[in-house]
Amino acid sequence: MKYRQLTKEQFEALHEEFAQFLASQQVDINEWNTIKKDKPEVAEQELNLFSDVVWDDVLNRTKFLEHFSEKSINLFKVEEKDISRIVVQINKTDFSFFNDKDYQWFIDNTKDGSITFYKGVKKYESDRNSEIFDLIQKGSVIADGKLYEGLFKLIS
Repeated sequence: MKYRQLTKEQFEALHEEFAQFLASQQVDINEWNTIKKDKPEVAEQELNLFSDVVWDDVLNRTKFLEHFSEKSINLFKVEEKDISRIVVQINKTDFSFFNDKDYQWFIDNTKDGSITFYKGVKKYESDRNSEIFDLIQKGSVIADGKLYEGLFKLIS
């Protein structure tokens, strides 16, 4: 398996797509129920294969990721051959990006001396999608890129 199996909730949300996936392999609902009952290892392989297909589709379309912690933000722009990163570090006591008031303070005071910005670009060390998936597994979420683009303009 290339990534990880989708959760039960994700499979439920994608039940129509999974049915189409099975149909593309000439497996109807009755046959699927028989496979689940009589050959659970084959059913597990089908679930894994479908999960990889879904993850590849999602990761291929991913352009930005964000990862927030108490005092820092990591923003990623994931392109075909490399990944760009902006890091925002807050050096201020009693501050948390998870607090709406503190986050708004950051937006309103980006030139404050307690804020440090870093940026960089690197080539992928392995497969693009695998690296994006690894960042998601470590807590990054897929984003629309507005924060990345706004901060990129601010610090460039």
